[in-house]
Amino acid sequence: MKILYPRIPIIYRSDRAKWGIRSCEELYNPSKKKYMKRLKQLFYCVLAALMFTGCQSYKKVPYLQGSEYLDMANVKTPLYDAHIMPKDLLTITVNTSDPDAAIPFNLTVATPITANSKNLTSQPSLQQYLVDNNGNIDFPVLGTLHIGGLTKSQAENMIKEKLKTYIKEDPIVNVRMANYKISVMGEVASPGTFTITNEKVNIMEALAMAGDMTVYGQRDKVKLIREDAQGNRRVIPLNLNDADIIVSPYYYLQQNDVVYVTPNKTKAKNASISNSTTIWFSVVGTLVALASLIVTIAK
Repeated sequence: MKILYPRIPIIYRSDRAKWGIRSCEELYNPSKKKYMKRLKQLFYCVLAALMFTGCQSYKKVPYLQGSEYLDMANVKTPLYDAHIMPKDLLTITVNTSDPDAAIPFNLTVATPITANSKNLTSQPSLQQYLVDNNGNIDFPVLGTLHIGGLTKSQAENMIKEKLKTYIKEDPIVNVRMANYKISVMGEVASPGTFTITNEKVNIMEALAMAGDMTVYGQRDKVKLIREDAQGNRRVIPLNLNDADIIVSPYYYLQQNDVVYVTPNKTKAKNASISNSTTIWFSVVGTLVALASLIVTIAK
């Protein structure tokens, strides 16, 4: 019996170059080479995408990027001094070498006794002055004083000038804001309202008080809500990734400012999924309970 073997065609080098074949194996298994090539291309694409995503995510995390290029020598930033605004609660003290001469200007009020107080008698405290919507306060002896819009030092100097009529020596006047507060909310570790005792706080200090941003906070989309002395409100976008924020007029916060940290898309999607999952579990639980009741009644 004669055995017939398949005839293998002879491929010359000139024909290989013409057909784009580098070996005889490609002629009988052309898909293997293409598959490996596509697999390698896919691997490189996925790797490049992961590296690009990682770089993009990292760029959104650090604060004050580009600070090494910020020339602070040519930037003049005056020392911050808070301005008195309507609804500020002020504590004003007048001191002289003769205590009796300053008594008319330092009014005291009795502190109310509470149920939890251990003292049986009320302790006097200094009278505080609430600035009205027109920027005025009623000060003893001096009458109505317009101090709205003034800084702490300007208000002290104005009161000193008016006291010269009643006090022979130069008194020591001290003006303090008792309700200097700012609020931080949104994607921070501990949102809340914070009292600032030194009447000076910047945006970075405010975030530190709130425990810094969470991983879901967008550092380039922070919003500052501010109300001026006329009651006009503004929403000011801030980019904390940019080092130029430290020379911004909004770097220092005013009293009653609200800082809102916007959540990223991941947090929004997680919140949406969480709410949907809760609803679906409730619906499924109700249906299961109803089915069990029907089966029990049918028996």
